[in-house]
Amino acid sequence: MDLIRVDYSKLNAKQKENFNFHKVAAALADYGYDSMRLNNDWEGADFIAVKGDSMIKVQLKGRFTLSKKYIGKDLWIAFIENGDIKLYEHDQVIPELSSNITESKSWKESGAYSWGKTPIKYNSFIILLNS
Repeated sequence: MDLIRVDYSKLNAKQKENFNFHKVAAALADYGYDSMRLNNDWEGADFIAVKGDSMIKVQLKGRFTLSKKYIGKDLWIAFIENGDIKLYEHDQVIPELSSNITESKSWKESGAYSWGKTPIKYNSFIILLNS
């Protein structure tokens, strides 16, 4: 059996998405959620996580990201930052966007905005899954 840890930086985009799915799904399992990968980004979700009668739709990202195309889709965004698995409800953050973001070229033309490192301002929206 080959038990050599992978070098994340050497993975291609699809491999990184698969890696991140398994990391996030494992963290959610600690809270009783069963995660199921979706083949077609159903309603913007990469996977669903179910616990009893509760279901969340989760979009995987590489960093803290907001997008107009996710508004109103009841999505949670999951990403890994500095080894921490983070989850937040996308639409709860939208009203907190400052005008320098909503007036930015990125938001106006691409309909999305992301940060390399999550701004402290948004930490209150984030659930740390591996703490």
